[in-house]
Amino acid sequence: MTYMTRSRNTPTEEKKAILEIAAIPVSQRFDTYLGLPALVGKSRTKEFKTIIDRIEKRQKDWKLRFLSQAGKEILLKAVVQAIPTYSMSVFLLPKALCSNINSMMQKFWWGHKSNESRIHWMSWERLGDNKEKGGMGFREFSCFNKALLAKQYWRLWKTPDSLVAKIMKAKYFPKKEVLDANIGSKPSYAWRSIWSS
Repeated sequence: MTYMTRSRNTPTEEKKAILEIAAIPVSQRFDTYLGLPALVGKSRTKEFKTIIDRIEKRQKDWKLRFLSQAGKEILLKAVVQAIPTYSMSVFLLPKALCSNINSMMQKFWWGHKSNESRIHWMSWERLGDNKEKGGMGFREFSCFNKALLAKQYWRLWKTPDSLVAKIMKAKYFPKKEVLDANIGSKPSYAWRSIWSS
């Protein structure tokens, strides 16, 4: 193994050598990182379309089976409500996307078929109430999203020695505490999302 100096080699040669030594494949696509969009542009609904696609795929599989209301409830709560949770704990999802997910759940619950519309015996907001109050306990995604982001904000406040807290502090509130932080100039979408909570 030879050691390289900056004077003799360009950064790309060094990078290639390190990747070769570590036997790491080079990725040409940077669309997602850990299942989340790496860059979030202005079209946020487009960036998170994979969530809708995953939910649609699951629901198409289930529609072929005959499910009772209890089976539908379990699938909606255990699978559909779980799919966007990871994304929601990092980013503020667009309201249109959250209402789209709610609409998909509602159609599945009431048993809609292709162009056939069925009677909704109770409003979706009422179905979101706790079972003690006569609802089914389905989540309202915008509120749940804000709750998960508030939890991240709380973690930044309670664990200032964590790596993410140190990075956020250095970039967005170097002379303040997280509770007194402003949004700053040109914030990342992740910080904007956490700050909004």
